[in-house]
Amino acid sequence: MKGIVDTHTHLDSFVRKGRLAETLSSAGEAGVEKLITVGTAADDWALYAGLAERHSQIEYTVGVHPCSVEEGWESMAGEIEGFWSLPVRPVALGEIGLDRFHLPKAGAEALTVFEWQRAAFAHQLELAKRLDVPVVIHSRGAFADCVVMIDESGVDWSKVVFHCFSEGPGEMKQLLDRGGFGSFTGIITFKNAESLREAAKLQGLDRLMIETDAPYLAPMPHRGKPNEPAYLAHTAAFCAEVFGVAPDEFAVATTRRAEAFYGL
Repeated sequence: MKGIVDTHTHLDSFVRKGRLAETLSSAGEAGVEKLITVGTAADDWALYAGLAERHSQIEYTVGVHPCSVEEGWESMAGEIEGFWSLPVRPVALGEIGLDRFHLPKAGAEALTVFEWQRAAFAHQLELAKRLDVPVVIHSRGAFADCVVMIDESGVDWSKVVFHCFSEGPGEMKQLLDRGGFGSFTGIITFKNAESLREAAKLQGLDRLMIETDAPYLAPMPHRGKPNEPAYLAHTAAFCAEVFGVAPDEFAVATTRRAEAFYGL
């Protein structure tokens, strides 16, 4: 298979385990020519900027993940813009968004945290609009809320991707109507993911991006095990069959889209 792009991965865990060199080598052997390692909080941004500077295979993003939003989040978010002054800039702002799944159990506390998430999301959308950069969206249990807030922000929808898209064709149509994108993980290879496959086909091959979200969400045949960028090859091969195209044609199409979206 020709070179493919892992548009969303988290390399910090591989660095901590001393496995980065091995991981990058395995990815390259599997045909993964580019990896975008995605920022979630201030403790990984500088790490990723350094990795991108040292490894031509790596690009990075910077953003405050909704599950990293706490009281006083404004201080951390205030550091984001400075990364666009570095010699090697982020390729997007993200991942940002809303997450109801990981909210505290207590109702009052959950409401408070979700309001912090909304405020942090609105702030970062405004920053993305001002910087005119792509935006990587995390949405879990909050698709409709995210769409409304993006609409209200005035961000250019052609610069918006919902990473780990896990909704159905109806939600995909909402993105398409606005000019946005969905990116697909190994979940698309799961037996019970027919609705997700229908959403991918509705989006069309020319608008498709794929990702691992490693170390999470390993595709078949590695489901339930730690994921890694090399496993993107399994997702790509599976999706090529779904779209009825040769693996190399699938690779060319998705790489072209990733390059165009992220300016690679």
